[in-house]
Amino acid sequence: MKRFPLAFLAWGLLIFPSLSVVEASAQEADYNRAERFLNWHTSQMLSGDQVRPNWLDDGRRFWYQNRLGEGHEFVVVNPTARSRQPLFDHHRLASAMSLADDTAYVGTKLPFDDFEFEVELQSISFDARKKRFECDIVAYACAVSDTLPDDTPYVLSPDERWEAFVLDHNVYLRPKGGGDSIQVTTDGEEFFGYGLTAPRANQQRNETPRRPQVHWSPDSRRLAVERTDERGVEHHHYISMTPQRPEHYSQPYALPGDSVIPVPGVHVVTLDMTAVEEDGDGGAVSLPTVASISTLEFPETPLQLSVGGSVPDSAWSGDSSTLYVVSTNRAYKDMWLNGFDANTGTTRALAHETGKTYVEMGHGNRLAPASWYVFDDGDVLWWSQRDGWAHLYMLGPDGEPRTRLTDGPWMVERVLHVDEDRGVIYFIARGREAGRFLYDAYLYRVNRDGTGLALVTSEEGHHEIAWSPDGSVFVDRYSSIDEPATTVLRSGQDGSVVMPLEETDISRLEDEIGFEPAEVFSVKARDGVTDLYGLIYFPPDLDPEGSYPIITHIYPGPQVGSVGRTWNFRSGGDDFALAQLGFVVIQLDHLGTPWRSKAFHDNYYGDFNDNGLPDHIAAIRQLAARYSFIDLDRVGIYGHSGGGFATTDAMFRFPDFFHVGVAGAGNHDNRSYNIYWAEKYQGELVKDSVAGEDNFAEEANASHAENLEGKLLLMHGDMDDNVHPAMTIQVVDALIKANKDFDLIIAPNRAHGLNEPYFVRRRWDFFVRHLQGVEPPSGYEIKRPEN
Repeated sequence: MKRFPLAFLAWGLLIFPSLSVVEASAQEADYNRAERFLNWHTSQMLSGDQVRPNWLDDGRRFWYQNRLGEGHEFVVVNPTARSRQPLFDHHRLASAMSLADDTAYVGTKLPFDDFEFEVELQSISFDARKKRFECDIVAYACAVSDTLPDDTPYVLSPDERWEAFVLDHNVYLRPKGGGDSIQVTTDGEEFFGYGLTAPRANQQRNETPRRPQVHWSPDSRRLAVERTDERGVEHHHYISMTPQRPEHYSQPYALPGDSVIPVPGVHVVTLDMTAVEEDGDGGAVSLPTVASISTLEFPETPLQLSVGGSVPDSAWSGDSSTLYVVSTNRAYKDMWLNGFDANTGTTRALAHETGKTYVEMGHGNRLAPASWYVFDDGDVLWWSQRDGWAHLYMLGPDGEPRTRLTDGPWMVERVLHVDEDRGVIYFIARGREAGRFLYDAYLYRVNRDGTGLALVTSEEGHHEIAWSPDGSVFVDRYSSIDEPATTVLRSGQDGSVVMPLEETDISRLEDEIGFEPAEVFSVKARDGVTDLYGLIYFPPDLDPEGSYPIITHIYPGPQVGSVGRTWNFRSGGDDFALAQLGFVVIQLDHLGTPWRSKAFHDNYYGDFNDNGLPDHIAAIRQLAARYSFIDLDRVGIYGHSGGGFATTDAMFRFPDFFHVGVAGAGNHDNRSYNIYWAEKYQGELVKDSVAGEDNFAEEANASHAENLEGKLLLMHGDMDDNVHPAMTIQVVDALIKANKDFDLIIAPNRAHGLNEPYFVRRRWDFFVRHLQGVEPPSGYEIKRPEN
């Protein structure tokens, strides 16, 4: 009789582990499904979704790489002939590569995304698998070499004869393709070099080549060179701790309140071409000499400049006589458009903008000319928020307003193209069309005299435009949150469709993983009046009678909102994946983000602590009232960089509302972040010597660490040369002093981005464990596709 209970107990032990196995299996199935919604998987289920034109020499024809789902193809378009065809026979090229390299290549999966034409539409060269290929795409023959070309970045002159490059802090010039060079500047030194600032820590560690800040004049006889004085600027320091002997790196890094900050300048080099001799093919056999080097003068010591870099804040006049450069002062209170007369060596301000908070040069991914343009007669097209909305103005050569081109409660994002011969300006704007979603971007045109304002791209959705260099056509890719992209080629004259290019096919997404797009929602802001908009992602097979935790994915801006720069169709990502795990997920563009009025954007200027969090709280409460299945007792938040700062801020200042947070690479104390961003949005650092405080102290997350009640995971790369990991360590120190429990991941040798499978999985685990109360599958491994 005494054996019966033991037998019963043994039977029970067999049953309960099996239930645990079933539960773990269900969790792993959820993770498998969520993994398939990450971008690196969903992108391989799409076709026809991206057209990024690469323009050919005539400035009209172009080629692009077209995604095919299980591979890709290269396509060439001739607008004149209205033709779209393969750039080459992909299978014949793969065979030629295989023969040359003794390796099997597949035509739909050629191992390169970009290439150079050796002879246009006849031969190409590219790097693949650490080798250099040169292939004839007419005869289909390839030569392969283990020697990769010199990767020293250079800037090619417009006449394609000269390469400007930087060596040992000075600018040099050589013929196209290499050869003997001349030294253009001679007095460059460390931390005060021409064309390049000091390399960042990871650029040093990875020996990353960098393109010089050089801007050639159209006639190839002058070049503008940026030179920044970083001598005396204090450094941020970094330790790479994985080697047996840890390695130290440092970089100049100005902080709010610093008295010594980088001082940029611009020099214009004029070349003497009289000594240049040419061979019979027009190639140079001798080099030019330096005739003169002039220095630009600015209205105030500039804080930041960009000459020939990724931000197009400079331009040459068509006759190469004048260089136009935009400069800003500290904290971005003022901005000037400066004109440098290269013949006389004089500089004058052509336009000036000032503001109580900060001034900007346009919104969004700025493409030249972005927010200004100088006409041949000296008139200036100028983007300004002076009346509270972003609009276009025509200024005279004296900088005084002549004509207002746009007006009303909507915003011009940026100028895309100016047809000076016809006197027509093309620009992107948002919020003008009644009855349409106010964040969608459309292309408009207006005449130089302010007449003829008209919508050019009428199809509903968010339009992304790429204009041809010759101005004759442009590529228009448009989509909306719930409609995949359509891409067409349009006339640069009237916007009419020249020919269709691609239609995005998402059938595999729908068939294989049950994809459903995000949904747009609207709520009232903290003030109960202002309409705010966001995206919401629902779990699959949602039970309206059930209970679901909610997570807000936050990026506070102010330079961009949580949703990002474009409200276009998105096929996958972290928020889709989290929804697959059983969470309701939102992104909200709160007060203090762009694309609306200046007052909307300035909402929490000087108060970093705000982070838009009161709007996120208001939004979640309204959504819970709208959807009874949202559980306000299980609220999570996550974000990266500024979003990591905001996430930690939420957990510390609103502990009764936010229960679980995952903060990646947060700039938790902006006194340790770069001067350009921090002082722009918070104002200059002001110290109270009597009280021993400053106007940045209150926004530091470490100041509020004792308030933590929920579960917080902090992550940071120890080689983050954008947001220094010291800011996370400062929070850790404060949490330890406050005797608070938390989780921490310091990622060795990682820079600012932590978009790796391991960190994604740890975020999933943290929310599943602490918001759902379920133990996640142990050691689940997310894998990126191999190609």
